[in-house]
Amino acid sequence: MKRCVSSVIFYMILLFTLFAVPTHFSIAQSDIQQLQRQIQEKNSRLSEIEEEIAQYKAALEEVGAEKSTLQDAINRLETERKKVQADIAYTENKINATDLQIQKLTLEIEETEFAIKQSQDAIRAILREMYISDNQSFIEVFLQQENIAAFWNEYAELEKIKESMRQKIAKLKKLKTAYETKRSESTSFKQELVNLKSQYVDQNAILRNSKAEKAKLLAATKNEEANYQTLLQKKIAARDKLLAEVRDIESQIQFILDPNTIPAPGTPVFRWPLEKPIRITQYFGYTKFARSGAYGGNQHNGMDMAAPVGTKAYAPLSGTVRMTGNTDLVPGCYSWGKWVLIDHPNGLSTLFAHLSQPAVVPGQKVKTGDVVAYTGNTGYSTGPHLHYTVYVTEGVEVKQFNQFKKVTSCGAALSPFAAIEAYQDPLDFLPPL
Repeated sequence: MKRCVSSVIFYMILLFTLFAVPTHFSIAQSDIQQLQRQIQEKNSRLSEIEEEIAQYKAALEEVGAEKSTLQDAINRLETERKKVQADIAYTENKINATDLQIQKLTLEIEETEFAIKQSQDAIRAILREMYISDNQSFIEVFLQQENIAAFWNEYAELEKIKESMRQKIAKLKKLKTAYETKRSESTSFKQELVNLKSQYVDQNAILRNSKAEKAKLLAATKNEEANYQTLLQKKIAARDKLLAEVRDIESQIQFILDPNTIPAPGTPVFRWPLEKPIRITQYFGYTKFARSGAYGGNQHNGMDMAAPVGTKAYAPLSGTVRMTGNTDLVPGCYSWGKWVLIDHPNGLSTLFAHLSQPAVVPGQKVKTGDVVAYTGNTGYSTGPHLHYTVYVTEGVEVKQFNQFKKVTSCGAALSPFAAIEAYQDPLDFLPPL
């Protein structure tokens, strides 16, 4: 048989190879489909848990609206525990779903790599053979044929093969693009998996704290309402004394604000620290609650947002965690409880307080939208919420209470302190709700 005829047959065989679906590819496709079904099942379960969490949130709002009694406190703690357990179940399922997604992408990447290699090998072989054939002149190919009809048939087949080659090269380019996309998705899912596992650890810590808080409350009150009310009044008195201490300390701090060092008020440089919908329970400044004497005649130095224990709080902007603390480590120090302070590159700092669990450590770099804490009810708090303060960075410092005063109810507890001029209205730097 002539070279040209054998070449055509050779090309056809190779093209068939390109279009053929290998056995292991079919098996892998079956595995991918099975993983996809499992992912869908996990996503369905996630939707069910989301509904369960929403029910607990609604129940907590009802409990929070009741009069502060021992039974109310116990009911709240029990509902919070169930809600956190649901958060943990959600995270577990999300971890499993993400792990399945990574497995699926790994299989798809392997199959895409195989398809790319198969296409490349076949294309190289065809190109080599076509190069040999193309070195023959038109007259040489013509003279090799027994008749003109055979020559034109041969020539037409070659043109078809060349067109198929162009199509396969285009497909190869698409395969390479798909490969890069899947690799990127896989990297993203792996990072999400790391974040989810970290959240899982944090949420279990919140659950342990919730159980310990209930046990501590029952031990302190001996399950008697009168004892609970006495304990509550002592906390209020200790809080009032602490507020006077803080006012005295902050009056010693010298600071003059240069407005050119921070964004102009009304510039939305931050994202909201909680997911919407957001329910603000107290604004910044001389609010009605503040004027009632709640802060000894002073303004409310931040903004409060209602949120069940364990709600994720997010970095409003990239920055560096300056410090974290827990004033509850000092008995009788009814202050911020667990808190996180973040310095941002725009001259402002943000405080997250009354937390159930910080999710960051001092010196850590954070990006906008990173989880930095979980809301709670620690320190002096009348109910679960996020206290969010915005400072001018240069005007806030972190020190122990006893670095300012020798005799103090908070002793060695760390806390942010700032001059009045350093406090800013958070709404001045947030987008409209």
